[in-house]
Amino acid sequence: MVRKIRKAAVIGSGIMGGGIAALLAGAGVDVLLLDIVPFDLTDEEKNDPAARNRIVKAGMDAALASSPSLFFNKKDAARIAVGNLDDDIEKLADCDWIVEVVVENLKIKRDLFEKIEKIRKEGAIITTNTSGIPLKDISKGFSADFKTHFMGTHFFNPVRYMHLLELIPGEETQPDILDFMAAFGEKNLGKGIVWAKDTPNFVGNRIGVQGIGAVMKFMVEDGMTIPEVDALFGPALGRPKTAIFKTTDLVGLDTMAHVAKNSYDLCPDDEQRETMDLPGFIATMVEKNMLGNKTQGGFYKTELTPEWKKLRKVLNIDTMEYEDLVRPTFPCLDEAKTKNTLVEKMACVLKGDDKGAKFAWKCAANSFQYAANRVPEIADTIIEIDNSMKWGYNFEMGPFEAWDAYGVADAVERMKSEGLDVPANVIGMLDKGVPSFYKLENGIRYYYDFKSDEYKAVPVSKSMVSIAAAKGNNKTVMENASASLVDIGDDVFCIEFHTKMNAINAEIVDSIGEALDYVDKNGAGLVIGNEAGGMPGAFSAGADLGFVSRLCHDKKYTEIEAFLKKAQDGIQATKYAAFPVVAAPYGMVLGGGCETCLGADRMVAHSELYMGLVEIGVGLLPAGGGCLNLWKKYINALPGKTAKDMDLAKLFIPAFMKIGMAAVSMSAAQARGNGFLGLGDRIVFNRDNLIGEAKKEVLKMVDDGYVVPAKEPVTVMGNGGQGMVNAEIYNMLNGQFMSDHDAFLAKRIAFVMSGGDVKTGSQVDEDVILKLEREAFVDFCREEKTVARIDHMLKTGKPLRN
Repeated sequence: MVRKIRKAAVIGSGIMGGGIAALLAGAGVDVLLLDIVPFDLTDEEKNDPAARNRIVKAGMDAALASSPSLFFNKKDAARIAVGNLDDDIEKLADCDWIVEVVVENLKIKRDLFEKIEKIRKEGAIITTNTSGIPLKDISKGFSADFKTHFMGTHFFNPVRYMHLLELIPGEETQPDILDFMAAFGEKNLGKGIVWAKDTPNFVGNRIGVQGIGAVMKFMVEDGMTIPEVDALFGPALGRPKTAIFKTTDLVGLDTMAHVAKNSYDLCPDDEQRETMDLPGFIATMVEKNMLGNKTQGGFYKTELTPEWKKLRKVLNIDTMEYEDLVRPTFPCLDEAKTKNTLVEKMACVLKGDDKGAKFAWKCAANSFQYAANRVPEIADTIIEIDNSMKWGYNFEMGPFEAWDAYGVADAVERMKSEGLDVPANVIGMLDKGVPSFYKLENGIRYYYDFKSDEYKAVPVSKSMVSIAAAKGNNKTVMENASASLVDIGDDVFCIEFHTKMNAINAEIVDSIGEALDYVDKNGAGLVIGNEAGGMPGAFSAGADLGFVSRLCHDKKYTEIEAFLKKAQDGIQATKYAAFPVVAAPYGMVLGGGCETCLGADRMVAHSELYMGLVEIGVGLLPAGGGCLNLWKKYINALPGKTAKDMDLAKLFIPAFMKIGMAAVSMSAAQARGNGFLGLGDRIVFNRDNLIGEAKKEVLKMVDDGYVVPAKEPVTVMGNGGQGMVNAEIYNMLNGQFMSDHDAFLAKRIAFVMSGGDVKTGSQVDEDVILKLEREAFVDFCREEKTVARIDHMLKTGKPLRN
């Protein structure tokens, strides 16, 4: 039997249930979203279907209104049918997967599953999203068939964006069910799978909330402040910018306190149990409804002055009053800012001798102890714990990886010197002469398995290709400070950018040309991709604005034109190479990064794709072939038709507006709707598999007998298109929706994209539009207002509207 999930039911329409429903709909699954009938219906309302569905309708509306959006595309909502558990429960008989996301109450869950057991079709998978109730208690007394198809599926909020999915086997779950759900979760839903044991809070929250509790406890002991702690536990330690307390504000203090209480109540033998008994100020905050962002105030809050200026405030835990936020620093953090790698930054913070460094070490040592003592209680290996923290809490390193970065033996010696207990499994590992939890050999990453006392290969998906592993196996064939060309197997190579935010500079432009020459002589095809960290991460945030700014201030317009010509030549050479080129974009794909992708034969894009040609925001236009290649995407989008057969006006205005309004997609699905992804481009849900899937696409194109695209004239809108845009600009100027400089830029962009001073329907050579791009870009660089926009963006990170 080949198992498929065509229809799923989600029971519970809160933020978690709505998120799961949205994710499933985005993955192409039809969804039945159910919730209870309201308890307070009037006699008249009891016969009103709309009133009976009031709760589920509110949940669905909240999911649609969420920001950031829980949906990849609002059109996905059409796949979700709503109902209630009284009138629509029989519809569960049509579902292949039923996931329960109701309140954390054992009796309520068991009562619900008793109803489901009578209705579910044979073979249907049933899962619970509980975060704390033991699965054996939920399934006790149910039929053998129920138990063999029952397991835990613990998603993290917000469901669309958090990579972690914890899978918890029941005592009797069939192995084929576990294998299927792992494969479905990874490939179809794009999740990173962690196998957890049926223990309180599973893996991610057991480790994560203990870490938060320990930091709070030590903060009170050592007289640290909230801003000081958040300054330390941010990017310098490989943590999100939200650090400890901003993260708690995001999640909600009530949620965090509930998870901590769950660990405290259900883990009586936990050696760190007291760290889950949160400091008194937490209870006070919950009592006063100071729950974080959901109540507009938690550890932080924002106030507005009478002049509508935002003032950031932070809680003083001694007075329980808000004070002006003053961002602190420590010598260890100042030193970390001078370092390039995370390992170097962490060394500055954890090995420094100032107050902040000593506090950071105290917390880190505690996390090392706790993580090591949880193997094998909550998970069989260190991998599950590290991955849970990376995928569920957005750490760049899990606790064992961080311990490796510090130096395992060095940390153990320091812990011993300070009278701290060192976990026995770690002592045993060191006694056997094993110096680290992980090692890389011949491109394969290994982890130390405490159970067998030996290294084992880290399991990876068959679809995964790791650039880092290939580099570790000495497969780098070309490299400079900005880019590398790596052999990823089967005669396919990958060009990887590694500048800050993967911004495109002159060295990257040169590297693309050199990579094309190398692959032409030695390979079958090329992938353009990288594995930069972060959420969502940056495939490429665009051109190196600092480089452009310097040339503008020095009035080196000839050099600007030469740089653009080289960039255009490189992208066009990519498009017309004698071998297939596939771009693998994800996360931020802006400006020049977007142009690089538009020049590839195809894109294999991650579902989280923030793609757009945003140059007008800094007073410029796409001049790496962006105007040309976006227009070509539009006119080539309808198979079986030529541009001559179309009403070009219906295409030109939408295409122009994507550049003129600096439109950025909020997902790959939106990028397809915006015209950046074409019919031949694919969307992949799991970013871990992105490079591997792009490589597959290259090999498929080779196997199909790749033919170099013919270079043909481009049908353009000419003067007619410019007239249409000018009319729109006139209206927007009169309505004060744009500045005079915006209008100046937009008119010139329309001139470029429409092919210049030619008639509607004319056919022009690609080089004509490319030359128009360069000329406009250089002219814009001569404008004081454009230079002001560039400098403002570099200084503040925000656009200037002048």
